[in-house]
Amino acid sequence: MRSIKTVFLFFIMLSVSFFSMAEMKSVTVKGNAQSPLKPIIIQGPMPIEAQHFAALLDNVVIEKSGLFVFYKGTLNGYPVIVSQTGKGLENTAAATAIAIERYSPIAIINQGTSGGHDKNLNVADIVLGKRTVNIGNLKAPKAPEGKGSNSLTWIPMDIMASSGSAGGDDANKIRYYEGSSALISSAHKVKYNKGKVVEGTIGSANFWNNELDRINWFHTNFGTSTEEMESASAAQISEAYKIPFLAIRILSNNATNGGHYNPNTAKYCQSYVKDVVIQYISDLNLK
Repeated sequence: MRSIKTVFLFFIMLSVSFFSMAEMKSVTVKGNAQSPLKPIIIQGPMPIEAQHFAALLDNVVIEKSGLFVFYKGTLNGYPVIVSQTGKGLENTAAATAIAIERYSPIAIINQGTSGGHDKNLNVADIVLGKRTVNIGNLKAPKAPEGKGSNSLTWIPMDIMASSGSAGGDDANKIRYYEGSSALISSAHKVKYNKGKVVEGTIGSANFWNNELDRINWFHTNFGTSTEEMESASAAQISEAYKIPFLAIRILSNNATNGGHYNPNTAKYCQSYVKDVVIQYISDLNLK
């Protein structure tokens, strides 16, 4: 009798065990074959210089940090983030640092409009920043009171020459930031039908130059092709983080040869940069 009870209990326990196993659900998470793709950051200072590009993206999500707006999306399936930086060196430096820390980009392109310094360039021509330079970093010579001021006698000042004062002679030089050779190579492969595409030096400063003698002074002494207010600071921060960088600027006007302002140039530039990004993705086999 006891053996019968034992066998009966055994089958009950076995049935409960099978029933419990049948009720257990599971899910298997696959291992990652590769790391997530790093985005490309496209910077534009003003809405007119950023929002057309943002409209070219798919699956856009808007994120904000302080005053700065980031349009996260994809271009041909690859992650691209449009950063509306705001005008000026300080805004651009802050937006660049935030973008790098938050999104870990594979490359940064600063693009937008600019004013020409070269008489051989026309409105709608595009300058690829083989070099960018802060043309606001200047040092005035000593002069007594009453002698006035002459900006054409000022000399360059390299604020990155040392961690100490920039008052010494070691800071009396121009600091250029070279653009990424890979990005420049991709840019040259893209067709553009609104004007020329040339390599040049893009000057940046929180200053709007209208004096032709001063514009010519920068062109002669700094080699500037065009001027704006952002690229040099983005280049400086990108270099600090070792992120490939390129400034791409279209001439919206050129006071040196009478080229009048054309607001459509902002859209021309963004459309061109979109094609540069697609070419860059292809060249690096990023997808």
